[in-house]
Amino acid sequence: MKGRERAQAGAGSGTAVGVIPARFASSRFPGKPLAKIAGLPMLERVVEGARRATSLRDVVVATDDPRVVDACRDFGAPVFLTSADHPTGTDRIAEVAASLSDAIIVNVQGDEPLIEGFVIDAVVDALHSDPEVPMATAVREAEPGAEQDPNRVKAVLDRRGRALWFSRSPLPYRRDRSAPCTILEHVGLYAYRREFLLRFVTLVPTPAERAESLEQLRALEHGFAIRAAKVDGWRGISVDVPDDVARVEARLVELGRC
Repeated sequence: MKGRERAQAGAGSGTAVGVIPARFASSRFPGKPLAKIAGLPMLERVVEGARRATSLRDVVVATDDPRVVDACRDFGAPVFLTSADHPTGTDRIAEVAASLSDAIIVNVQGDEPLIEGFVIDAVVDALHSDPEVPMATAVREAEPGAEQDPNRVKAVLDRRGRALWFSRSPLPYRRDRSAPCTILEHVGLYAYRREFLLRFVTLVPTPAERAESLEQLRALEHGFAIRAAKVDGWRGISVDVPDDVARVEARLVELGRC
């Protein structure tokens, strides 16, 4: 039966809500949300990290699979069982947002087990600080090698901190290699004003979005501004394939959490 399968309320004190999309049938890593990382399901680690955000009043999971629902009950996370037909995690989150009254919905990626609360807080604060923008995200200074890596999305901001563009290609292209330039890497975390999120999923996908496979370009191509928060002191590791689990576990050891 579809609908909300609630286990236990989150512990945040803020007014926004974090929603974690958790699709079980990943093509590159089936069952990824429940993959064990240092003994705990990856999804549980994401929930724990998100709950450290003071800007969130709750953290919930949005999934299309009863196995994820059962796991969330086991570790005490509120969960929504959504349609299995959503093309993207954003569409899945929008289904949940339609049943909530929160003004801000935060998309917390379900494959970022090292997410920290202060990163989420920075994005929510960025949205609050710029009332004219409908959504916000995060960037950080790129690590060595990211500039040429198409799996690491680069961003360019204007002087107000709003996004000018995102690309998998080097951005900006440095014709003059001696010119000072800080390369910014995008962090896949979004805070939406609820009304805009519900509108966003109805917008027609755009040419650059399809070419780059970057959903945030749909907002820019349709003329909507995105505010970006710069975050320091955090390095996430996205789990895309099974080999990434060992990388996360090694980082947990470095952080003294494993």
